[in-house]
Amino acid sequence: METLQFLADGFASALQWQNLLFAFVGVLIGTAVGVLPGIGPMSGVALLIPVTATLTSGQDPASAATSAIILLAGVYYGAMYGGSTTSILLNTPGESSSVVTTLDGYQMARQGRAGAALSIAAIGSFVAGIVALVALVLLAKPLSEVAIKFGPAEYFSLMLLGLAAVSGLAGKSMTKALIMTVLGLLLATIGMDNVSGVARFTYNVPVLYSGLEFLTVAVGLFALGEVFKTVLHRDYGGGEIIKVGRVLPTRQDLKESAGPIARGSLLGFFIGVLPGAGATLASFFSYIMEKKLSRNPEKFGKGAIAGVAAPESANNAASGGAMIPLLTLGIPGSGTTAILMGALIMYNVQPGPLLFEDHPGVAWGLIASMFIGNLMLLVLNMPLVKVFAKIIETPPKYLLPIIIAISVFGVYAVQYTTFDLLLLIGCGIAGYFLAQNDYPLAPLVLGLVLGPMIENNMRRALTASNGDFSIFLTKPISLAFLLVAVLWLLVPLLLKLRGKKVIINEEA
Repeated sequence: METLQFLADGFASALQWQNLLFAFVGVLIGTAVGVLPGIGPMSGVALLIPVTATLTSGQDPASAATSAIILLAGVYYGAMYGGSTTSILLNTPGESSSVVTTLDGYQMARQGRAGAALSIAAIGSFVAGIVALVALVLLAKPLSEVAIKFGPAEYFSLMLLGLAAVSGLAGKSMTKALIMTVLGLLLATIGMDNVSGVARFTYNVPVLYSGLEFLTVAVGLFALGEVFKTVLHRDYGGGEIIKVGRVLPTRQDLKESAGPIARGSLLGFFIGVLPGAGATLASFFSYIMEKKLSRNPEKFGKGAIAGVAAPESANNAASGGAMIPLLTLGIPGSGTTAILMGALIMYNVQPGPLLFEDHPGVAWGLIASMFIGNLMLLVLNMPLVKVFAKIIETPPKYLLPIIIAISVFGVYAVQYTTFDLLLLIGCGIAGYFLAQNDYPLAPLVLGLVLGPMIENNMRRALTASNGDFSIFLTKPISLAFLLVAVLWLLVPLLLKLRGKKVIINEEA
């Protein structure tokens, strides 16, 4: 009952006209940030912190903190939604958690179903946001106690499970998927070692000391790879233009999406609660889960609407879940929540166990504003679906330069280096040849994202155990994750071998 009273007070704060305006501006800027590749929620939130200080200068400290965090949180979950737009329309992931959406979203757009894909992404994002916030209100305290029990050994095993599960994105060959995963992990080792300070695989090239920028690689592989394919296969002329067709999803689309949205929302939320796991892992896991549960897994990668609904729901739910360790423990679960934590501290609000006692107005005002912000996102983006969907009707000879311009601008705006533009082109060429030879690109991207996390957690676990590798097997949760990972790889292989033996026996 006390919780409902605090929530009602939060809504009273969030519904003040200035906070409604901050929430609206936040989700609007967040959507734009998500659409532009390379900028991402982390950069968007960081860039706006000085702006919030200016906008809230006349308010008392508590109100200023509430207004500022409402605007910054709006940017965060607005960007989670915005990343789906270019993923679906241009095969260009706006940020890392939108990579999985390109697999089926872009195929739907090519089939004239861009409107349905965008609508389902908006509906899935809204439902996931509400599910995550209801769970945040009800489960914040017990889940934060569970999350704090996860040590480096458990995180290491969870990340390994994520990599093993990528075999679910393998397409025709698990071997090729594992090769791409290992390649992603190898690329992740380039740069300065965080622990020893030793330069690895940099060949005395200063620009490599900071490693390869994830989004440069992702945008190159997916967006420019598609551009090279179109140019080299000469299907860019004045021929048939893809028609958008129906904008709103059909009853069948909604029926097929209901389960994936519900499962993606719940899975995304629980993964978001774990510090360090994040929206990218949530979107990959939810996509893999839907493919495993589907009666028609062969449709995935060819325009299955569940392949859009599940990851889009998961990455939005994960952004809500990530608020739990931030608000209740003072532990930021991702780069963006670390910046949000910095903003709270700047306003003399210390996130952690005492936040809900010392600053209930800020905490509950933020939670209430996220309900309102999610509703604003739906109202803002559903009417724009038709406008966005029209982009796909642009003839390829005009659309290709737009994709190249967005990719180059997005990469250069973040990195400011010519090297990253050359890397972008190189990844585009590599993306074309890999896709032509049926090498899946998603495992490489996930390997690149999880590589540093796997290495850091392994080192932390081994430091705690004095170099004893058995720590990964003596911790029950870690052991469970490792066993699932091994089974994930072995079961399909055993089934394949069994199938071959049956065929040989029948032939005999």
